[in-house]
Amino acid sequence: MRSVEPEDAEGAGTQDEPGGADASTESASAPALDRPEWDDEYLDRVAERLMYNYDLEREYAVRGERFDLFGSMRMESQKQFLHRSINYANHHAMEYMFARRVESVTVAELERLVELGHALADEWIDPDEEHYGTDFTFVLVADAVPEEVRTFVSEFADRTLLKFGYYGHYEMNVAVVAPADEDAVASRNADSVAAFTLWSDGSPAVSDGLLGRVLRKLRR
Repeated sequence: MRSVEPEDAEGAGTQDEPGGADASTESASAPALDRPEWDDEYLDRVAERLMYNYDLEREYAVRGERFDLFGSMRMESQKQFLHRSINYANHHAMEYMFARRVESVTVAELERLVELGHALADEWIDPDEEHYGTDFTFVLVADAVPEEVRTFVSEFADRTLLKFGYYGHYEMNVAVVAPADEDAVASRNADSVAAFTLWSDGSPAVSDGLLGRVLRKLRR
């Protein structure tokens, strides 16, 4: 579950500062955003869609790769009997989302990001009976979607079972978005791409993604 404290709230509008009363009034009428802000207007609007489900970071770097936007989301589920202290069937699921702008996108770059995802899965996942699933989603924002990239992404699927599924699974998702063309392509479970299609009335959590799969499990 996400829990972020506003970083910009400390010291706002103190009475010791010149004009403190005015600053306090302004702070009360315009509270600090509970997320980072991007100079890139497009990414900032994407973050506005994601902020309610994801912990967001700017300028994230890992294993030599840099991303303009990084998001993480943790979901936990449990069943209760009579009282919340008596619970069972506890599971958790994670999604890590990496997004960056590129001048052009190639299949080779997407394949390299998938390899990065597998390396991070080895480092970040603690496989046990309570682990339901972890998604690694990579989104590239480009000027256009080449046809070979569209074909690769639309046909892409990569899921790995941990201990034959007893410890859950992890999955790689890829997506490419061309905002200027109002065009996007995503692999089957890359539900996060809905937040990047600003021209549509999409939600970052749709029925075919990780959240939808967890909800269907809970209804059983």
